[in-house]
Formats: sequence, C-alpha cells, structure tokens
Amino acid sequence: MYPNPPPYYDNNGYQPEYNHIYENQIPNNIYQPYPIPPPYVSQVPQYLPQVTPHQSVPANQQTSSRKWISLSRKKICIVSTIIILAAAIIIAAVLCWYYLTTRCEKQCGTSSSCVRASQWCDGTAQCPNGEDESYCVRLYGQNFILQAYSPARSSWLSICFDDWNSVNGPTVCRSMGYKSSSYYNYFLENVPSDHKEFASINTSVPFIKLHTSIRTRDYCPSGRVISLRCIDCGQSTKQVPSSRIVGGTAARSGDWPWQVSLLIRQSHVCGGSIITPDWIVTAAHCVEGNYAYPSLWTVYAGSTQKLGGQAFLVDKIISHPNYNTETKDNDIALMRLKTSLSFTGSNIKPVCLPNAGMPWTDTQPCWISGWGYTYQGGSTSNTLMAASVPLITSSVCNAPSVYNGVITSNMICAGFLSGGVDSCQGDSGGPLVTKTKDLWWLVGDTSWGNGCAQRNKPGVYGNVTVFLEWIYHHMQMYT
Repeated sequence: MYPNPPPYYDNNGYQPEYNHIYENQIPNNIYQPYPIPPPYVSQVPQYLPQVTPHQSVPANQQTSSRKWISLSRKKICIVSTIIILAAAIIIAAVLCWYYLTTRCEKQCGTSSSCVRASQWCDGTAQCPNGEDESYCVRLYGQNFILQAYSPARSSWLSICFDDWNSVNGPTVCRSMGYKSSSYYNYFLENVPSDHKEFASINTSVPFIKLHTSIRTRDYCPSGRVISLRCIDCGQSTKQVPSSRIVGGTAARSGDWPWQVSLLIRQSHVCGGSIITPDWIVTAAHCVEGNYAYPSLWTVYAGSTQKLGGQAFLVDKIISHPNYNTETKDNDIALMRLKTSLSFTGSNIKPVCLPNAGMPWTDTQPCWISGWGYTYQGGSTSNTLMAASVPLITSSVCNAPSVYNGVITSNMICAGFLSGGVDSCQGDSGGPLVTKTKDLWWLVGDTSWGNGCAQRNKPGVYGNVTVFLEWIYHHMQMYT
C-alpha cells in the first residue's frame, strides 16, 4: 500500500503519445482470450440419503457401551496430544535447520527465490533462471576494476595483473554479454586502498570463465589490478551544460550520441539510450500492453532531428518482469536491434552503463535530453533538447510535500524543487546521464512525474544501477 495520495499520472506527465497514433486500434497479431465456458452443472441425479429405522437397545448394554466409549476417548485424546507435540517439535527442528543452512543471503535476480552466498557462482544453477551463474563477473567503480565473485569467500575479488594474459580480456567481455567486435582494451590500476581481497588467474586450469579460473589471494604481488573496458563508451563532444528541455536549448550534433528516437508509424513516442551496438535501454511503460510488439517500432539514431538519422528495426523487446503499471516501479525495458549499430562516426556512440560502487553524490549534476514537449500541454520538439538537473535524494523526494513516500529504491529523482526545468511528455525512456572521470554514464531512464517542471514535482527516473544484473543477464542470453 502506498501513502495517500497515490502517484498521479496525468496526461502532461511522461506518458507515450499513443492516442493520436492508434486511436483504439489493436495490432492484428494480438490474440483475443478464449471465451469463458458456462459454470459446470452436474448431470448426475442427486439422491436423498436413506435412513435406517431405529432399533432399541437394552439399558445395561447402553451403560457398558458408554463407559467403554468414554475410556477410549480419553486414550485417543492422550495419544493425539503426544503425536501433535512430537510433530510440532520435529517441524520446529526442521525449520531451524533450514533457516540456519539455507537462509536467504542472495536473491535470484527479479524472482523471489534466494540462495546462500556460497551457492552463488558455484557452477550449479540454483536460481529458477540461472541468475546465480550469470552475474559472476562485474566491473567496479569509475575505473572499471574487474572483479569475480568467490563463493568460498562470499565476496567480490579484484583481479590482479599477476598471471593476466591479454587474450583474457575479450573472453571475459563475451561472458558478460558484449560482442567481440566491441571490445576496447584493458588497463592497469594501482591497488585501491579499500580493496582487501584479490584473485589472480590460475594458469594450471584452462581459462574458460573468469570466476572458475582464479585462485584467491590476500594481496597483489604486482600492486596492480585489471581495469577492463568491454566497449568504448561515454564519449561526447559536449562541453558546457545546456539550459532545459521545457522551453530549453537545442542540442548540437554529437552532444548526446547515445540518444535515440523510438517511433511508431513515423510518429515519435519515446526516447532511448544506446548501450551496445545491439541494445537500447528505454522505459517499460513505453512498450507495455499492445505496444510490446517489436514489429511496431522503428529506432532512429545519429541525428538531433526527430525524424533524422538512420532507421533500425527492432528484433526483441524485454520489459522488466516486475514492472508495475500503476506505480511505475521497475520502469525499464530493453530493445534488441535487428541490425547492429556502427560507431565509426561521432553521432552514434554508446553511453556507459554504471558500474557497481559509482561515487555519485546526493546532488550529482546530471543531464536529460529528448524530443518531448517544450512546455506542459504543448507538443513535441523537432530538435533534440537538453537540460542540466541535479540528483535529489530519496528522502527529500519522498517528503509529504513532494511525492509523499512513493519513491522506491528502483527510482531516482532529479530536478529542482523550485520547478522550471524538467522532462516532459515524449521524453519517456530517454537518458538521465552524468559525467564522471571524463566519461558519460547512464544514471536513469525517464519514467514519470506530476506535470512538467512544476514546483515540488521533479522528474522520476528508473535507477539503472539497480538493474545492472538484469541487463547483463539478458545481454548474455541473446548476444
């Protein structure tokens, strides 16, 4: 239950402009549900029970019978009580054993199933969809420190340069879900002061997967750890922050090269962000219901003009399974393109997915961009607009005067409580990015808000960092 009042999604929020596209039309390939059959009625006649005539019993026989029944009932009660107590003790013991040995330490992705930390990445899939064996390697922090999960230590271990081979890099990136063609390079970083557990490549076993080909260490003899860049991301010509989307400033070519326009029948509906040559991040509410069919969509990339650039068809759409259409919780989706994007020019580039442990502050300066309304109740822009907005803490965003407790950990707020700068309708699914260490990172995807640029109603975005495991899991499945 959410505090009153619940989030209000008016027509001036970040909702797709579906009405003027389809006007109650439904794609031909949507199947209608089977008709519900009438309630089952039994055809077997119902008979009344037959009553046996009562026969009298002598008084002495009745008294004896009653005593025997009374004694039998006492014995049954005593035996039943003993059995129930014994069963309760056994059940309690089993539950205690189960809790101590199999209590939930790591959750299986988006499902409610849990496994022990020692079962994560142990070579056997315990989660329903195998998530415990798919997210065993990650990149950490702004320096892309390569880490592998150790079930023996129940922790993430940074990979030492010792025994590292240059061919390991492309293999690791492929296991994470990146294509070999997008591999960038590896670098060496000094051992971070806050990293206490490490691993190095075990050269005595074949190198197939990183987390099964390591040996744990308490230090790095070389004093260096691996920084792995699976893709050359976050590059932009942008130097100076823009004004705003609502009544804002037009973006220049190359400023936001990961920004794409998502169209249905040549009409702009939502925005999205390029993360690899094949994958686009957008909002789940853009593709819910009748709009979850890949054949409906066209992706335009490489231009600041709404209908400019190159057109790409969509092969697959994957919405977060726990997306809530009412609250907009888990509002994120992936689009897989039929044809891979080319990153040879400056107008089409991927944005960096955030790594675990990014050092963002509560008021981190971010930027939003899109072709949405330039003012509340207006119309979409023909030119890509951009705006600079700071992050807002969940505690502030959940204040009674702001969104009154409806902001979950899967959401992140950005904007000004004074209003005036914001995303608007048509910007849905587009990027919320920040620049850290000369690279641009995808902080969120545009999700919802009350109106546009109103006081105490900042923009709400999907918290991309929370969805990293889900994103990489599907990149691995379909790359």
